Amino acid sequence: MKFKGRVWKFGKNVDTDAIIPARYLNTSDPGELAKHCMEDADPDFPKKVKKGDIIVADKNFGCGSSREHAPIAIKAAGVSCVIAPSFARIFYRNAFNMGLPIFECEDAPELISEGDEIEVDADTGEIVNLTTGKHMKAQPIPPFMQELISDGGLIAHILKKKSL
Repeated sequence: MKFKGRVWKFGKNVDTDAIIPARYLNTSDPGELAKHCMEDADPDFPKKVKKGDIIVADKNFGCGSSREHAPIAIKAAGVSCVIAPSFARIFYRNAFNMGLPIFECEDAPELISEGDEIEVDADTGEIVNLTTGKHMKAQPIPPFMQELISDGGLIAHILKKKSL
């Protein structure tokens, strides 16, 4: 499983309220959530992000409340994956449960700039900055977790297994 896209860069401690502001939590419709994804951090993000783009952030991405709306909004906005040195534990679990791939990479904030094009290999954890030629290493995603992502998240994965 590989991801290739243009980078949107965010800082440290991006909390779930910055990812999807609480004022929009009256819906669980992914399309509606996508319209407001990251708008408090970058008001133009929902209009500018394209399918396949990648978010790179600094430490502790997804801190704050445990809302599942955050990874749903990111995924529905078209973001293919998120890379950061660390994630809040509940966001980490919610991301995989919702089918959003995330990668922990200590060097990403320093070696990747906004607008760079990067490629991420989930099997090896290799991240290549195609703009600069720099290589980084993240934790690979194990095959069973990749299957969960491919199926669209935990619930879709379980339903698929039940129907077999």
